[in-house]
Amino acid sequence: MVKLRAKTLANLEHRQVIATHICVAQCCNICFTIYLGNLRLTLKMRTSSIALKEWAVAVDTLGAGQQIIILRKGGIHREDKDFKIIHPEFLLFPTYEHQKVDLIKPHFRPALETSFNQNVNSKVVTMSKWCKVTDVFELRDSQTLQNLSRFHLWTDGYAQKRLHWRPKNPLTVAFLRVFELLKPLVVPVLDRYNGCKSWVDLGKDLSLGDMTPILPGDEYEQRALVIKESLIRSELTKTPDKAR
Repeated sequence: MVKLRAKTLANLEHRQVIATHICVAQCCNICFTIYLGNLRLTLKMRTSSIALKEWAVAVDTLGAGQQIIILRKGGIHREDKDFKIIHPEFLLFPTYEHQKVDLIKPHFRPALETSFNQNVNSKVVTMSKWCKVTDVFELRDSQTLQNLSRFHLWTDGYAQKRLHWRPKNPLTVAFLRVFELLKPLVVPVLDRYNGCKSWVDLGKDLSLGDMTPILPGDEYEQRALVIKESLIRSELTKTPDKAR
């Protein structure tokens, strides 16, 4: 049986439904103080030193508000074989080497071509999206994953393949509230960024500057609720044999 452990700040009641649901807290900001005559002002400057690698077409789809979830599984490297959302906030680091047309639903294939056209200089990476993780689900059930199909750009075949890769490990479904940086960050691609790894430590705090949410808060919450309800319905409609 697939289980969900739901936690909120106001309610620590556990519910067994689908998967492991993890609420995460916000990261700290850098604070500094300026003085204008007798007036003292303390300002917060949001920064980030962590990025998550994701297909460029997925980054663009998230940035267009067409999708608010990502599906992740551990990679081939030992350090990345058990993927976990270990950072509650991060930049999105677009990658190009693994995305292929036959792994993307037809509706999103024009965006795939556009993303390849953006990859003009492999020596730098441009990061224009920053996000907060609002919810995390860990799935082990094929039917539950199938019920998420309309909420993401990957083909059903590819999504199921990721689920069954290293079958002892769950597939992570992360809900992302995405923000657009008004001034994208252009960062040199260091050798240590390369390879099949999920998380990239950028080595220093980068100032994010001004940013705008891709979706208004109310719209994001409503769309997230629809997806969560789909997950819950999937568990409730299972036959007893399938639920065991």
